[in-house]
Amino acid sequence: MRYNPAMSDEHQIVIPPSFLALYTDARHRLTEPVDTVRARYELCEDLANQLVDHAKAQHFDNGISEDDVLARCGAGLAAPESGLSAPEGVWVVTRLAELLGWLQCMPAQASEGWAR
Repeated sequence: MRYNPAMSDEHQIVIPPSFLALYTDARHRLTEPVDTVRARYELCEDLANQLVDHAKAQHFDNGISEDDVLARCGAGLAAPESGLSAPEGVWVVTRLAELLGWLQCMPAQASEGWAR
């Protein structure tokens, strides 16, 4: 198998529709350049994956309920210093819940975003 320089590795990442919706206007056009959206997606996906072990530890080691763990993560991501927009924070917590199998535990705040 030979390396094909015409095919860029960065375009091998498929951005899910749920994330694209964060950057899509009413006419279904991206509101940011695709490279920016791809970079933001990679950041958010990586963050959700990194939070899995932390969330499990909070739930199992400290006895915090699944919905409270998700709410606390959401509150932390809502802080300006997180570097995420409110919709990105909600997406990260939703993705975290998906990775953990806790989608049924999503707190009510998720649909509105957590208070900033």
